[in-house]
Amino acid sequence: MNLENFSLLYPSEESHKAHYSGKSVPDISMFVLDELGLTQIFDLKNSDLSEFFTIEPDVIRYRLDTFTDMLNNESLARMFLKLIPVLTDVMELRRLEADSGNTGDYLSSLTEIELYISSIEILHEGLSAVRSNVKGAAFTTLADRIMELAESDYYRELNEKLGELTNRVREIKSVTIGVNLDAQLRPVEAGVLSINPESFRSGDVLEKILRLNFKDDEYTCIANLVPFGKKQSENQKMALSLAFNSAINEVYKSSLRSWKRIVQAYVLENTDFLLGLLPEFEFLVRGTEVLRALSKKGCALCRPDIRPMEERAFAAVELYNPDVALRIDDDIVPNDVVFDENAMIYVLTGPNRGGKSVITCAIGMAQAMMQLGMFVPAKSAIISPADAIYTHFPTGAEDTIDKGRLGEECARLGEIFDNITSASLVLLDESLSSTGSYEASYIAAEVLAGLSLVGCRCLFSTHLHELAAELDNIAARTRDRGGVAIDTLVAGIEGEGKRSFKIHRAKPDGKSYARDIASRYGLTYENILKKINKD
Repeated sequence: MNLENFSLLYPSEESHKAHYSGKSVPDISMFVLDELGLTQIFDLKNSDLSEFFTIEPDVIRYRLDTFTDMLNNESLARMFLKLIPVLTDVMELRRLEADSGNTGDYLSSLTEIELYISSIEILHEGLSAVRSNVKGAAFTTLADRIMELAESDYYRELNEKLGELTNRVREIKSVTIGVNLDAQLRPVEAGVLSINPESFRSGDVLEKILRLNFKDDEYTCIANLVPFGKKQSENQKMALSLAFNSAINEVYKSSLRSWKRIVQAYVLENTDFLLGLLPEFEFLVRGTEVLRALSKKGCALCRPDIRPMEERAFAAVELYNPDVALRIDDDIVPNDVVFDENAMIYVLTGPNRGGKSVITCAIGMAQAMMQLGMFVPAKSAIISPADAIYTHFPTGAEDTIDKGRLGEECARLGEIFDNITSASLVLLDESLSSTGSYEASYIAAEVLAGLSLVGCRCLFSTHLHELAAELDNIAARTRDRGGVAIDTLVAGIEGEGKRSFKIHRAKPDGKSYARDIASRYGLTYENILKKINKD
């Protein structure tokens, strides 16, 4: 039974190797994930979320099956939560061995094999209970292999051997130490005379000396060793403990040789396999927690239809932002978003706090979750993998010391163009807001023309309502060179300034937004007249 190349996230050894060689890894950084808000709801302790992205449809489908089993069998997450601390202890044990340089320690070997067997028992118990309910290749394979291992004669013999060896250690209650002294009663050498099955006993020292009977009472202590006195440092106490362990290992070195052969030939190999899966266990547990939390709030989740990368597909029905959904008590407002031949690039305008940033992040999070192999926050979705997700969101003043705010924004946009391809997804939120509308509109038009020529999917959320008037000119500049179509979206409002948070495919009307805002804050000409003529 070979578990060496097994993975819960990759369907084959080839796909696993392709990922770690970087061939199938998209450019989706932790910086981008922070800007989108995905790290707010999906936080890993032992690895970066960016390590798990893929562009391979087969890998994504394999993971979707794995997440399906996780969602349908809550006990799987509980199993992993029990298993993770045990494997963490194995890693810590190995770290301590490496730091000390004593990798042949008998007691450490016993401890590691006990932890390994505990891991197998946790997996065997958990997977046996759900074997008939899991459907995906990942869990059916893991369950069958663990059950085969745990029920094998070799594993039974391993347990028996472990029992014999650990009993020998557990029988040790004390050691008898011999110390040779020189003429001045200074210790010159020391050693373990015997390992005893009984603990030594403290006694009345004066009485034993007066009666001179301690020769016949070899387990009664007549004086404590100084290293375990109250005034000794932890380092001094540790030195004596290490000396005892070293002596015990020396006594059992013949057993150690045969034991290490067992460990090296079998146990360490399989422990390495489990340690290699530790990041996957955490990823699956945390990802399932996110999906389950959304489901419990009544939010839609769908298994996306994965299309080839070259199609650049993105069509989501009733898409929503999962970060917002988990933070608010009100009903969320979903929206339909489609990138296709009619528009691969959108300019999204609308009033402040009208949902522009929310939907911008929702698109990025849906793309990212799909490429993690997770269900997508929408009623239905058809999505092609992206080779990269690039964001350009407002930044703080600390990033603008050398270039100024506008210079910094333009530099970041330039970096995106250094790496972008037609398979990328670009999300721009209030870009170029650091300058006047004339300068911003000019630069934005140049940027949109460049994105059109690249042919990538892009959403440009902006306060520049007048930019929509330039779209025909941009299209004229890029059409003959194969530029993709650009269209406009509008974040809607209802009567009396109430935001609907619905996104419509329409031309923006900047004046109506201005009138709405002016009315909301009492800054129409009529209201101002009332204020100044109130006397």
